[in-house]
Amino acid sequence: MTTPPSHPAHPPTRVQIVDSFDTLVGTPWAGDINALCWRRELEGDFAEVVAALAVGPGITSLDAETLRGLSLGPAGRKAVACLLEDLHRLDAHGLQPTLDCINGYTNDPQPGPVRTDVCSFHVDSATAEADTYLCTYHGASSWGLPNEQAVRRIDQPETRTALLQAYGGADDAAFDAWLEEHFYNLHYAALPEAQPYAFGTAHLWRIATLWPGCPVPPCIHRAPDPLPGYKRLLLIS
Repeated sequence: MTTPPSHPAHPPTRVQIVDSFDTLVGTPWAGDINALCWRRELEGDFAEVVAALAVGPGITSLDAETLRGLSLGPAGRKAVACLLEDLHRLDAHGLQPTLDCINGYTNDPQPGPVRTDVCSFHVDSATAEADTYLCTYHGASSWGLPNEQAVRRIDQPETRTALLQAYGGADDAAFDAWLEEHFYNLHYAALPEAQPYAFGTAHLWRIATLWPGCPVPPCIHRAPDPLPGYKRLLLIS
């Protein structure tokens, strides 16, 4: 699958564009919309920030002290100011954000008929009302997929048969519970004519998760496949 466009001519199905943080956090879910995007252009050199970070393989969480301690030029300091502002505004809203520098993933995808890592199309889930917020400042961004252009992997006959063989039992309520226990129910496959879209860089997104009583379907999305030597700067809550 080729990389989808990050700036389509029209917002993809189920995506609503907003013009402020207050609108992003305050808009109730309704109708077909399950993703809100605050489109922005941020000042600063985020590549300089990433280059100044001494991170090893995997995911490194960054705090304000680390960011302020980096040796940067004026453009890099502007980028840090944007990062700190986003962390503050989300934290003030009670969203507990984290800022990560992703230098590949240290865990290989588990073998089996269904890939269950973040690079597979999936939905986030929660036991109570919750949304996912995310923004990519540098590197490849996440992808989204309209719900009507996807099918749950466990609803594909050949995949369900393979999972049933791995389970070693009957296709009953206990099997369904096993699927949920291993998160197989959260992963999706794109239909042949699907048109995924990229979240793009700098934009702050709020996407719907799967929780009891959510009025809209959860947003299907995935992380980009890591490329050797390319780091990603991601805020997520």
